[in-house]
Amino acid sequence: MQSDMHMMAGPMDDDGDTSVVTETKPKTKRPPLYKVLLLNDDYTPMEFVVHVLERFFGLNHAQAFEIMLTVHKKGLAVVGVFSHEIAETKVAQVMDFARRHQHPLQCTMEKEE
Repeated sequence: MQSDMHMMAGPMDDDGDTSVVTETKPKTKRPPLYKVLLLNDDYTPMEFVVHVLERFFGLNHAQAFEIMLTVHKKGLAVVGVFSHEIAETKVAQVMDFARRHQHPLQCTMEKEE
């Protein structure tokens, strides 16, 4: 026994063509992200760096300690990636806080590639 049933791939137009509806979304470019970096120096106490990481970057003690060690051993570490405005604010907060506590700790930002 032979079946005459046909599978349809999609909606049929009047002329029998299968049509595909595609939605085009406007392509919005994502704003660039910026890495915030802490730089090593020979004067800022390690405990102060850990405190800064906890206070301004919301890290727990173990995470902050790990990043502080990276800064100490490698000379710098990325402590977060943010939009331009947030990165700028974090850098300013850290620099101001370090200055007020008379530490030469340096914090910078650079555009993520």
